[in-house]
Amino acid sequence: MEYRYPIGENHADIVRSKTGKKLSDISLEEVKRGHVTADDIKISKEMLNAQGQVAREDDRPSMGENFDRAAELVDVPDQEMLRMYNLLRPHRATKAQLLAMADELENKYKAVKCAKMVREAAEIYEKRGILL
Repeated sequence: MEYRYPIGENHADIVRSKTGKKLSDISLEEVKRGHVTADDIKISKEMLNAQGQVAREDDRPSMGENFDRAAELVDVPDQEMLRMYNLLRPHRATKAQLLAMADELENKYKAVKCAKMVREAAEIYEKRGILL
């Protein structure tokens, strides 16, 4: 499918949250009624991939890659994301810890592009002397 930006305006009928809730089902009234949870407002892989497609069609390949990596991370639990984020900060991890994180991303979460980026970061961190 070819998407037009902004997707929420041009394709509102197909926009779904991570839980599958339609964009039209997410409103302040529905939140007040308790019918919308925090997970209901998280973006889905499909919508991130669609945003990536729009970026590539607009000749923004790097932005498209960012959306692709974000789509890979949708299924990573929030606590894991925070742990991984903290490990990626300078002087917070050893090279072995970063490589183990890359393996976890690739094998447990099927986040192949993210794993590649973490492996590249481990090499760069080592060269810059910002590992533990």
